[in-house]
Amino acid sequence: MHLGVALFATDLTSDIRDVARAAEDAGFESIFVAEHTHIPTSRRTPYPMGGELPPEYARTYDPFVALTAAGAVTEKLLLGTGVCLVVERDPIVLAKEVSTLDVLSGGRMLLGVGAGWNVEELDHHGVAFADRFDVLADRVRLMQALWTQDEAAYDGTHARLEPSWQWPKPVQPHVPVLVGGGGQRAMRLAIDLRGHWMPMPSKDKLAARLATLADLASAANAPTPPVTMYLVRPDRDVLSHYESLGIDRCVFLLPTRGDAVAAVRDIAARVL
Repeated sequence: MHLGVALFATDLTSDIRDVARAAEDAGFESIFVAEHTHIPTSRRTPYPMGGELPPEYARTYDPFVALTAAGAVTEKLLLGTGVCLVVERDPIVLAKEVSTLDVLSGGRMLLGVGAGWNVEELDHHGVAFADRFDVLADRVRLMQALWTQDEAAYDGTHARLEPSWQWPKPVQPHVPVLVGGGGQRAMRLAIDLRGHWMPMPSKDKLAARLATLADLASAANAPTPPVTMYLVRPDRDVLSHYESLGIDRCVFLLPTRGDAVAAVRDIAARVL
C-alpha cells in the first residue's frame, strides 16, 4: 500500500519545497495539494465538515505552480492534486498544464479531481451546482482526448473541442485521474473514466462502500477502480485494516500552521 501526505499549501504554510523534500527523504510515495480559486465572502454555503470555514481555504496556492516547485526539488515523489476543481477551469488550458507538469517531472503527476461543494464559488465560474458532476465528467474526457490523440476532438454537453493539436503529450498517456467524493456519483465517474476513487473516511463502513463500488463496476462491465483513502489518521492499526481491504493508497493531512516538515517526520515515525 502506498502512503502519501497532503498539504493546504498557502502563504502561511511551511514552504512546500521543504515539505516535499522531507516527504521524499522520509519514504513517502506522494504529496497532494488542495485548491480553491477563491472563497466568496457571503459564506452562504455551510462548511461540509461543520463549524467555521478554516482560513486556509481562501489562501491556497495555485496547485500546479506549487507542485512544479515541489517537483523541482525531488526526484521520485509523485505530485498530486487533492483535489483540482476542474469545474472551475478551462479544460483545454488545464490539459496542457497537467501534461507539461507530467513531462517536466518525468511522469509523476496524479490528477485528483473534484466537483466542488461551494455553491457561490461554482456560480462565479458559471457552473450550476446541480450540473457540477456532469461538467466534471465532460471536461476530464476532453482532457483525456488531448493527452492520448494526436488529433483530438470531443463533443459533449458541457465541453466541446473541434479536431485540434496539442503538445506536449504527458509521459503517462493515461494520467491517473483520482475522483474525489464519497458517494455513488463519484464512484460511477471513477469507473467511467477508468480512474481511481478517492474518498475520505466516514461513519459508513468502508467495507460496505467498497462492495458498492465493486457492484457498480460489475454493472458497468468495468474493472473496480483502485482506491486512495484521503486524510487518513496516521495509525498502524488503521492502515493494516485498510490494507486488508485492498486499499491502494492512504494519504495523511499535514498541519496548515506550524512546522509541517516536523509533522512529516512524526507521521513517518508512526506509519513507515
